[in-house]
Amino acid sequence: MKVIYTKNELFSLIEGYKKEGKCVGFVPTMGALHNGHLSLVKACKNSCDIAVTSVFVNPTQFNDPEDLKRYPRTPEKDAELLKTAGCDLVFMPSVEEIYPEKDTRKFDFGYLETVMEGAKRPGHFNGVGQVVSRLFDIVQPHKAFFGMKDFQQVAIIKNMVNQLKYNIEIIPCPIVREESGLALSSRNALLEEEHKKNAPHIYATLKKARNLVAEMSVADLKKWITEEINNNPYLETEYVEIVDDTTLKVIENWNEKGTKVVCVAVYAGKIRLIDNIIL
Repeated sequence: MKVIYTKNELFSLIEGYKKEGKCVGFVPTMGALHNGHLSLVKACKNSCDIAVTSVFVNPTQFNDPEDLKRYPRTPEKDAELLKTAGCDLVFMPSVEEIYPEKDTRKFDFGYLETVMEGAKRPGHFNGVGQVVSRLFDIVQPHKAFFGMKDFQQVAIIKNMVNQLKYNIEIIPCPIVREESGLALSSRNALLEEEHKKNAPHIYATLKKARNLVAEMSVADLKKWITEEINNNPYLETEYVEIVDDTTLKVIENWNEKGTKVVCVAVYAGKIRLIDNIIL
C-alpha cells in the first residue's frame, strides 16, 4: 500500500493502472476510520482491481467552525487500518492540494437539499459537492463506494454525477453497526460515556417503528418516534422524517408508491448522530 500526498503523483499511478486495463475503485473518507469505512474498502476491493481511499477533512462542508475543529483526526491509525483492509493507494492531501484556489462553485441539488440535513445544515451539501467532484476529477475512478448511513448524501452524489456527466458508477453499501445497534460513525469517538451507552436507543426505536406502520398514520408514527427517543434523558431529537428512498420526497400517507425510509438526526449531548431504516 502506498500513501500519497499530491494529486500529480496519484494521477500518474492511476493512469498506469488504467493503461494495464485495471478497474479503479474509490472510497472518499474524512478519516477517523472505523469498520464502516473498512467495509466500503473491502467492497471496493472485491469489485475492483485497485482500491483508492482518500482521507481528507473537508472544511467546506462544515457549517459550524467548532464542529470542524472538533472532528477527530487520526491519520497514522487510518493508514494502518487501510493496509489491513487491502487498500492499494491512500490519498492524504492538504487543504491547499484540494483547493489551490477558493472553490466558489454553487451546486443546485433542487429539492434533495431542502429537507433533513439540507434544511438543518445550510451549505453542507454544496461543500460535499465541491469536495467529491474535486476528488472524482483527481482519481477518475470507474466506481465509487458510499455508506448508506449518510442516506441523503448518497442521493446528492448520484445527482451530482448526473449533473457533471461523470462516467462513474456509485455503489451504496449497507450501514455497519456496533453490537449495540449504534450506527458506526467517526463522531462516536467524541461521545461521553453515558451518551455512548444510551445512543443505541435510537436504532432500537427505529426497529420498533417498523412494526407500527400498520397501526399508525405517518404523522403519528413520526410523533411516536420523536417522543420515544426524547424519553431517554441523554438524547434529543432534531428531526424525524419519512421519505421516498429515491426522490427524498417527504411521505404524507402510506398509500404513496415507492420504498419509504425513516431518517433521524439526534443529539447525544453535544454530538449529533444520524441514522435511518427502510420501512
